[in-house]
Amino acid sequence: MSHLLKWRVALLAAVVLLLTAGAWQRASAEEDLVQIVKGTVKSVDKGTKTMVVKSADGTEHTVKWTDKTTWEGTKATGEGIAEGTKVSVKYTEKGGEKTAVGIKTAAKATAKAVSQ
Repeated sequence: MSHLLKWRVALLAAVVLLLTAGAWQRASAEEDLVQIVKGTVKSVDKGTKTMVVKSADGTEHTVKWTDKTTWEGTKATGEGIAEGTKVSVKYTEKGGEKTAVGIKTAAKATAKAVSQ
């Protein structure tokens, strides 16, 4: 293999590596994007750790929670989340599945407003 051919192959390999790494980083960044949905809990399944949140525009969002999900205004196990509870859910979406990063119930904010 000539010296010039080796350089061309090495250069081509480096370009392919850079393009692949850039595409992977873009895809990874899109998956880690945190979104927020605010609405009313329509249903809760504590067995599968999922809830359906209906937003003001009528869209229903099925969101699951994990042991890493943070909770505000309720217990970390999902206790206190029931039909009709107003929530704000921060989530990530991967493969069409929404996973809660943090869940905040409106009950805490409402209680502060009423007591003032």
